Amino acid sequence: MADPRPDLVTLGEAMAVVRAAAIGPPRPGATAEMSFAGAEATVAIGVRRLGHSARWIGRLGADAFGDMIVAGLRAEGVGTGAVVRDPDRPTGLLVRHRRTADRTSVAYYRHGGAGAALGPQDLPGDAAGAGRVLHLSGITPALGDGPAEVVDDALAAARRTGARITFDVNFRRKLWPVQRARPVLRRCVAAAGTVFAGADEAALVLDLPETTDPVVLARRLGELGPDEVVLKLGAAGALVLCGGTVVRAPAVPVTVADPVGAGDGFVAGYLSGLLDGLPAAGRLGRAVTCGAFAVSTVGDWEGLPTRAELGLLDGADVVR
Repeated sequence: MADPRPDLVTLGEAMAVVRAAAIGPPRPGATAEMSFAGAEATVAIGVRRLGHSARWIGRLGADAFGDMIVAGLRAEGVGTGAVVRDPDRPTGLLVRHRRTADRTSVAYYRHGGAGAALGPQDLPGDAAGAGRVLHLSGITPALGDGPAEVVDDALAAARRTGARITFDVNFRRKLWPVQRARPVLRRCVAAAGTVFAGADEAALVLDLPETTDPVVLARRLGELGPDEVVLKLGAAGALVLCGGTVVRAPAVPVTVADPVGAGDGFVAGYLSGLLDGLPAAGRLGRAVTCGAFAVSTVGDWEGLPTRAELGLLDGADVVR
């Protein structure tokens, strides 16, 4: 009998995005594009495009930006039945512009926003543990006491229902200091089955030098509790430590159009491979492919591939 649960449940913050079209500082009358972003929402979209079911839980303002995000997620097939609309707080806003051809500036306007007001009351029953996989990131507990409580409640729900817990460290220095972040991130790493991190993030969690060998970092993270550690190594590709064995994958060579969203695309690809039961090398290969799609197109999630497109980067430059 098929498992009736959604493949993926995730929760966190989503924000409206205003993205300047031209390179340079913002100017009156300049053209801009609107969209939305959020690490967990991006992962949900990425997993859904690859053929899996996904549900996003979060809190949005009862405003036009919130309407846009809900409509966008629904258009991608992501479940939004547990999304709370807050009549008293606005949906957060993210503004991006390319100051130079290779430097992107990102400003967040989330203080007093609906996403940061996420609390345990917004998590109905065992909704967070209702999927085969519960995916969380380190951004959510950084938003405040309420979101941190939600993460703890979600972890407890996943343990009750037997969902696999996956956690992306996703450290944001502007949101909280290292001293406050480290114990929380370590606790989440210890609770997860699969952990994702950049080498710098792994070193931060472990309080080790950033120059520490990635394999050593992966093994030390694994000692905290997860049975699978995935390190995102940028241009050097990625590695996974699973069952005591290290598997590596090189980065897929592409022309970078937008560096934002690569990590979340990578995670979506890996989780898709996990849901499909692929071996470690297959999971990692799908992850680096999705990360390459993310950076070679503009937007956090807009360029993520469908399952039919996964082989597109392996072929000729022109598809006829």
